[in-house]
Amino acid sequence: MSELPPVYGGEILHVHLDSGEAERELIDPGRARALLGGNGFAAAQVAEHVPPSADPFDPENVVVFAVGPMNATAFQSTSRGIVGFVSPMTNGFFDSTFGGTFPRAQKTTGFETIVLHGAAEECSYVLVDEDGASVVPAPDLEGMDTYESCEAVREREEDGDDDVHVIAAGPAGENLVRYACLVHKGRDREGVAGRGGAGAVLGSKGVKAVAVREGSFEPTVAREDAFRELTISRMRPLMAETEMLQEYGTAGLVNPINEMGKLGWRNNQYEQTDPELAERISGETLEAEYVTEHTTCANCAVRCGKHVTVESEGITDAKIPEFESLFGTATMQEVHDVKRVMKANDRCDRLGMDTISWGVTVAFARECYEKGLLEADASPHLEFGDAEGLVDLACETAAREGIGDALAEGSFRFAAELDEDAKRYLHGAKGLEFAAHSPRGLKGMSIGYATSTRGGSHHDTRPTRQYGGEYDETTDGTAVFAARSQHFTALGDSLTQCRFVSEGGWGKAITERYRDAIAAATGWELTTDEVEAIGERIYNLERLINVERGVADRESDTLPHRVLHEPIPDGPAEGMHCPPEELESMLEEYYDFRGWGDDGAPTSETLERLGLTAFQ
Repeated sequence: MSELPPVYGGEILHVHLDSGEAERELIDPGRARALLGGNGFAAAQVAEHVPPSADPFDPENVVVFAVGPMNATAFQSTSRGIVGFVSPMTNGFFDSTFGGTFPRAQKTTGFETIVLHGAAEECSYVLVDEDGASVVPAPDLEGMDTYESCEAVREREEDGDDDVHVIAAGPAGENLVRYACLVHKGRDREGVAGRGGAGAVLGSKGVKAVAVREGSFEPTVAREDAFRELTISRMRPLMAETEMLQEYGTAGLVNPINEMGKLGWRNNQYEQTDPELAERISGETLEAEYVTEHTTCANCAVRCGKHVTVESEGITDAKIPEFESLFGTATMQEVHDVKRVMKANDRCDRLGMDTISWGVTVAFARECYEKGLLEADASPHLEFGDAEGLVDLACETAAREGIGDALAEGSFRFAAELDEDAKRYLHGAKGLEFAAHSPRGLKGMSIGYATSTRGGSHHDTRPTRQYGGEYDETTDGTAVFAARSQHFTALGDSLTQCRFVSEGGWGKAITERYRDAIAAATGWELTTDEVEAIGERIYNLERLINVERGVADRESDTLPHRVLHEPIPDGPAEGMHCPPEELESMLEEYYDFRGWGDDGAPTSETLERLGLTAFQ
């Protein structure tokens, strides 16, 4: 196994922002077989280059852009890219995924991984092509929003061909809003690396944007006929399973999950509302009244992206709010004015802020205000139901003005500055606010969120099978399901494949389909167990990074007060929550399955079995 399969470009590009120098590193074939790419490669770079004591805003932190072996092949929707870093939200390893055309363009440069080290002396952008990289001073980009920044860099760097692809931070990233995101604005489709604060880390490095000029590298699969046959065979089930996404995008989840009684409202005080109110912000309403265009990432037939136009709000061709964004900016706020919700989401996209963490933090502040823990003059926009105030709060947060300075820190740090009772109203884990999938109503999410590398992310343990009735209201086998779901998502992010397409077309768990696809692409003969071990290896590497940083142990594998002590008050899921003794029982089963000690750390035997001792 001395050669890297030609499906890989084969190199890592290290860019030193302080000196502007770039160096190339060959990818070790053994490392590729062990970690595949994507988040596996990103975690390895963070483990190797970021000291455990480094603050997320220190120059020692890195920002890693990584793609996988399947990017730019016929494997459906391998249009995702990974941004890896130490998060200013969790102080642990984080990888955020995004779509569009940037990841495919990165693949064509031959650089599977681009690692940004240090910090630039002034506001700059990084330009990568197949010959290397340059750090370009651009102080005039300061203050530009994400869309403006992407357009400005493209205009400067394109030579007449449509071949430069840009991802950028907005004003929120410049101002170190802890959950500032990165937005890739292509000509047709947006991609958002939304969670964990990648935009803030890039901002701390003085980098406004990263641009990639398409290169000449074309990946070659090992067994072309088998690879083509596999991908063609999955098209029909993929299109059948994703009909809702094709028509409504993820916003189509609002009504069905509200009907289940598992959609958080009013800072998760309750989990179901009047169907007529839910309908106002639903995918059906958005599609019928506001959607003007269906958009898609590179190499994807699903077209789950939508553009909306709201003339009364001055919105033309904005990105449709995703289901998670509608949760953060509508249901958690008890706001049903979908026009203002779309305005707030568009503003967050342009300012460069994660709509989930921002929305849940605002909802937390609104409940603290409701309970008398915030002074009446803290802000005029802290009443639940205040749709008008959402846009103002977004602007104040990105600028760190007024109460926006506290909101910019996220709900956990905000709570630490208030009365001890404020912690009762938190909705998140490990410093990251929860996504829209109920940790009270879905048992798999209870243990999944508690043990998640990323905290409140729904992209570690997945909710999809739970909505189908598996591991949703039982703890029997649920801890093992959560762990194996984490293997599944780690594998998908190493390939890198869109979660919707993998679940809809290839299977919701690691099966022989993934084994056969990897074998056809790389030529490696792997068993299904060995393929799952790749996901397990990556997840344990992420956990190891967090253990060494002091942010992952049994004490941190927990859930907030409301999930542990306050059952859902009414609706179909009335009475559901995850009491402490239930969580402890699931943790015991989870740790035992994983081969972790009672302290929640991977044992030396587990690290040796997975080939991770070099990272200790």
